[in-house]
Amino acid sequence: MPDTPHLILPSAAHPGDACRQALQALRLPHLDALLQRLSLQDNTQTPEDALSAPHERVLARALGLPEDDGRTPWAAWEVYLRGRTPDALHSAWAWITPCHWQVRTDHVTLADPAALQLDEAAARALLEVLAPWFAQDGITLHYDRPTRWLAQGEVLAGLATASVERVLHRDVSHWLPGEHKAHPLRRLHSEMQMLLYTHPLNDAREAQGLPPVNAFWVHGAGRLDAPPPATGAAPQVDTTLQDAALREDWPAWAAAWQALDAGPLARLHAQATQGQAVRLTLCGERGALTWHTAPRSLGQKLQSFLRPQRFADVREQL
Repeated sequence: MPDTPHLILPSAAHPGDACRQALQALRLPHLDALLQRLSLQDNTQTPEDALSAPHERVLARALGLPEDDGRTPWAAWEVYLRGRTPDALHSAWAWITPCHWQVRTDHVTLADPAALQLDEAAARALLEVLAPWFAQDGITLHYDRPTRWLAQGEVLAGLATASVERVLHRDVSHWLPGEHKAHPLRRLHSEMQMLLYTHPLNDAREAQGLPPVNAFWVHGAGRLDAPPPATGAAPQVDTTLQDAALREDWPAWAAAWQALDAGPLARLHAQATQGQAVRLTLCGERGALTWHTAPRSLGQKLQSFLRPQRFADVREQL
């Protein structure tokens, strides 16, 4: 039996007023037609302050990974998939993202790491500065890409973390990893802030009009103790809505919805119409709704005809 296509859409809805206004003008015929044909399979509700976003929980479940709040070992899973090291299943891993914390009067927010405009040379130079300090706590840093490095060390095992996207533009205090201020990573955060505050690397960046790198973010931490069970093809996670929502660019978000409806959702609807099993998950800040192809009784078909399910009817649950 072929793998069932599964499309996951983060930020399909948002509780803000600007998003609600953008939703009112949206016309998504392929999505509505798809929802009328599919059956609701799962309704995952998540507290707004949970470390794991709803779409992350759905993806972890689909991949057979642990989905405890903030404890899906995303970095270890990627190391395992790449086959980068022989001890991928025995070490604790995490991602480290160099970032800029914006200090406000009464809180500190995480700015978009993309605004740092780090290239490989700058990121590697920064890693060389930070690596000895991380090593003092048993954490080895490995370069992966400019805005995301790999970290390896036992202190990362069982550590609950939130993704960069979950924390972006929010007060970092609620989302910091480590259960208490004495945790090594909390201390490391303080040490790196002091180190970077007057470092020549940041002096050079400021001379170029670039924001300083004054902090880092740990995410995707944990250990993958065994290979996850085979679950078929991985779901497709389309982040175009999320990218626009994180920028709070609601016209771009509405345009992304239109493109999704005309593209991936139209294809998924065509597959369902042809009798192929499909799955669709719409995610928001608080919830994730998953629909799938399933046999329906005559009564269910009649109800679907008389009271067709549309996106406008379900978006408040996201």
